[in-house]
Formats: sequence, structure tokens, C-alpha cells
Amino acid sequence: MDIQEIGKKAKEASRVLASLFADIKNRALSEMAASLMQAKEKILLANERDINAAREKGMSEALVDRLKLNESRIFSMVKGLKDLCDLPDPVGQGEVIKRPNGLTIMRQHVPFGVIGIIYEARPNVTSDAAGLCLKAGSSVILRGGSEAINSNKAIVSALVSGAVKAGIPEGAIQLIEDTGHESAIALMKMRQYVDLLIPRGGAGLIKTVVENSTVPVIETGVGNCHVYVDESADLEMAKNIIINAKTSRPSVCNAAETLLVHKSVAERFIPDALKALEEKGVELRGCIKTRQIFPGIKPASEEDWAAEYLDLILAVKVVDDIDEAIEHINRYGSSHSEAIVTKNYDSANKFLSRVDAACVYVNASTRFTDGGEFGFGAEIGISTQKLHARGPMGLKELTTVKYLILGDGQVRL
Repeated sequence: MDIQEIGKKAKEASRVLASLFADIKNRALSEMAASLMQAKEKILLANERDINAAREKGMSEALVDRLKLNESRIFSMVKGLKDLCDLPDPVGQGEVIKRPNGLTIMRQHVPFGVIGIIYEARPNVTSDAAGLCLKAGSSVILRGGSEAINSNKAIVSALVSGAVKAGIPEGAIQLIEDTGHESAIALMKMRQYVDLLIPRGGAGLIKTVVENSTVPVIETGVGNCHVYVDESADLEMAKNIIINAKTSRPSVCNAAETLLVHKSVAERFIPDALKALEEKGVELRGCIKTRQIFPGIKPASEEDWAAEYLDLILAVKVVDDIDEAIEHINRYGSSHSEAIVTKNYDSANKFLSRVDAACVYVNASTRFTDGGEFGFGAEIGISTQKLHARGPMGLKELTTVKYLILGDGQVRL
């Protein structure tokens, strides 16, 4: 289908969605979940084709893991849709302001209209995005990457089947099947139909969207995350946190990419922690001081400090104090998720207040930056910017506002 026609259908569908009550949207989400389950085998077969093609092209196993679906991940997609039914509908929520002149002003959450999602690799995003946008009252245009095209087509087919069964117009959920560069650029320029564009992927994708889009953009996803081990840290706790933050799922945006260690604990902490990381298959790249304490690892370059590896690679730096750690994070970080391990109250407060990031942790892994872990339900992504939404973007962040003003003849003097 022509991309302009996709935009037109999405805009028409958005007008229907905007007026739907929560029970109808919840019924559609339930039907979409049931349809996903019924199509499970078809989806897994389609995903297998994508996996085989990715390996033939030499994709790293960490990135293959982002692409891979199995029964457990499909069950999680189904659960995500069902969980959305239990969340309050943000549409129509708001506040009432009574003015001295008798005007009643209502600030009300309303749908955006049409939301475009440009994303890479992870086919579970297809289900999450469709469900979230529908519950938030907007239609969605999905444009995934070529590496997941078979999976995405199978998932969207199932989702549309379930939604239509519940009375939702077909244009509410659409996939751009052309994965060429031109189709992505066309979506970025479709301002007459698309109200908001959300890119999910690596730095290159997000940079391309921000620089080329005439549609308003919310930046998400790039995660150059740090764990800083302070001089008062519980070192066993710190070791467990960095192992989890780096190795539990290295291909995601909330995985740690750099370990910073206070110089006063470096000789006690680094040998044990880095040995444990190596045993987990992590390739280490260190500053001069780190390599003096733990010889044999690669030297870290300037590019390493700014890298989002999305792989079992970790940069390690010894810092003089917490101020140097904060300066390093604010210089090289991506404003995603940052953590300090410390027993010092003042250090914790300094880190929380001075680190410029959407999510800042004390004595916990960065891997918790996730809508589900925060209790928001499914999320469309992690916003790393400061306008409109920041951090995990759930249902409320997928709405905008309008003001409804009721009067009885007031005129402005």
C-alpha cells in the first residue's frame, strides 16, 4: 500500500479511536492478545526466517537475541496486552479550574491522533506499540527494520485480526512493509497525517529521525549507562550490581556500558569484579590505572567512553572522586540511566541531584529502567529528552492535553 494511503487511513481511524470508551478498547486488547496466541506458531516460523537471515549476514549474537522470539517472549507480549486492560484509561482524565469570573476550565488528556514508530530489530516492540497506542486512543503506523520484517508482518496480521473483531477500524494498526530508506524518510515527512514520531533503536537511527523529520519527535532508547562504585560502597553489592547491569541482557538500552571506580577502592574491587565479568564472557577495556591493577585487558579509547555497545563489552575507568565520576557521566552519558553504589548519604544525594539523566539509581542495577518494573505497565520506550515526557513512556505520556472552557456569557474586558 502507498505510504500516503497508509497515513490517510490512520488519520481516519484515529477519529474513531478518539471517541471510544475504555471498555471497547479493553475488549480490543483482549481480542488482540487471543489472536496473538492463536498465531503463535506462525509468528515463531516467521521469526525463524528472520533469525536465519540475520546469522547469514553475520549479525552478532547479542543483536540476534534482540531479534529472537520464543514461546516465553510471545507469552510476555500477550501478557503485556492483557495488563493494559487493567490500567486506567488516560483519555478524559484531567483537572478542573474555577476562575473568579465564573469560567470553568477543564484540562483534559486527549489522544495525539496518529503516532508513527520507527524501530529496529525487536519484534516485541510491534505488539507493545500497537497495544499502547490503541489504549491511549491513537492509531499507529509501524515501520520496523528489515531484519524483523517477517516477524513484524505475522504479528501485525494477528493484532489487526483481533482488533477488527472487536470493532476497531483496520487503519488503527498498520505496518509499512517497505523497509527501504525511502519509506522511513517518507514517514518522517508525513506531517499532514502523523502527529508524533517515536524512533526506537541505535544512535544512528535516532539521529537520522531527529535531523530529517518534519513531524514532532520524542527521542528514546540510546543508553550509554554507567555504574559508579563510590569509596564507601559495599563491594560485594557493587560486584553483583555491575554483573547484573552488564550481563543479564547486554543488548538492551538499560544495560551498563561503563564502570567507574573510586581510586580508594580500586585495588580491592577491580581484580575480583573484573575476573567475575570475564568469566561471564565480558570483553573489558580499561584506562591506564585499570590496566595497571588488572593487566591484559584492552586499552579504552575516547570512543569507548561514549559507546553504546549493546554487547558483552564494558569500559572501566578509575576516578579520583565522585565529582570526576559525575563529570564523566554528564560528558559521555546519554541521559538514560545512571547508578551509584555507596553507603554515604551525602554521596548518594550529590549523585541524585547532579547527574543529568532520566533515571538515577542508588544501590540498584540500571536494568530496572522499564515501564513494567516501574509499575506503569508496558511502555513505548525510554525518553532521554526533557520536553513532554522523560524516562519510561507509558499510557499517560502517549496523550497530549486540550482545554475545555465553559462559560455563561463572559467577555474579556
